[in-house]
Amino acid sequence: MDPRVLVSTSTADDAGVYRLNDDTALVFTLDFFTPVVDDPFDFGRVAAANSISDVYAMGGTPLIGLNIVCFPDGDLPNAVLGDILAGAQKKALEAGVLTIGGHSVSDQELKFGMAVVGTIHPDRIVSNVGATPGDVMVLTKPLGTGVIATGIKFERVPAETVGALTEQMATLNRSASRAMIAAGAHAATDVTGFGLIGHALEMAEGSGVTIEIDAAELPLMDGARELCADGIAPGGLGTNRHFYSPRVSIETADTVVTELTFDPQTSGGLLVALPEDALPVFEREMAVDEAGWWRIGRVRPQGPHPISLR
Repeated sequence: MDPRVLVSTSTADDAGVYRLNDDTALVFTLDFFTPVVDDPFDFGRVAAANSISDVYAMGGTPLIGLNIVCFPDGDLPNAVLGDILAGAQKKALEAGVLTIGGHSVSDQELKFGMAVVGTIHPDRIVSNVGATPGDVMVLTKPLGTGVIATGIKFERVPAETVGALTEQMATLNRSASRAMIAAGAHAATDVTGFGLIGHALEMAEGSGVTIEIDAAELPLMDGARELCADGIAPGGLGTNRHFYSPRVSIETADTVVTELTFDPQTSGGLLVALPEDALPVFEREMAVDEAGWWRIGRVRPQGPHPISLR
């Protein structure tokens, strides 16, 4: 390993970090996926927010971005691509990110995302491997995006819920990132495709601790519980459950909430481990933008399972 590489794939972190000098390091990430909403403009907004989130999860400041496009040339109007890029541009500018180019290929399946580069002080990186016994765990967006997006495909979701889903996924994690830095967070990650359990498990195993999650305190998007109880779920939920559940101690009797902890999220919130006495600072910083957050558990010394769902 080159000593200038401060964060690599070894910790399953959200972004890589490369030291430029004693005061500055680069944070860089890449993410793209198929549409999760029908409106092209909204898809661009969501994809950009999702990509930028990885820089926020490290405590970095995003600066520049490059678009990544796979487009079924000839099968969709070029205006669709224009709307996707416009939506991404609007969200990037909201985050202070300048989009300075990108690359496109012809592909049968539409995909879009961004590569994002930001900066961070080498001594102030918030990795996902620093959780400490006694820390509290907070989550900054409700769960359920995967289940609700699947419900949309089956025409089981009312228009107001579709709008709420889109706006949540398009919301930047900037406020949460600022708050966790001010509160001196020990570890953080954003909750995306591996679901709450998968990302919490990476943090627990990397930190050598057990993360205890209180099922009763988990925030759920409106409609997510009902859809999940009716058997509506994306394929990724079952994959996550199959892969991660052997390493989870499940003590709660709420089987629906248990399922939703495995639900793959798109542009989910930050999962943050921070000292309990720093909670007032975190709450104050989140209140500046009226952003939501929930205390969902705490960090315990390492036990027989990395995750305890109670």
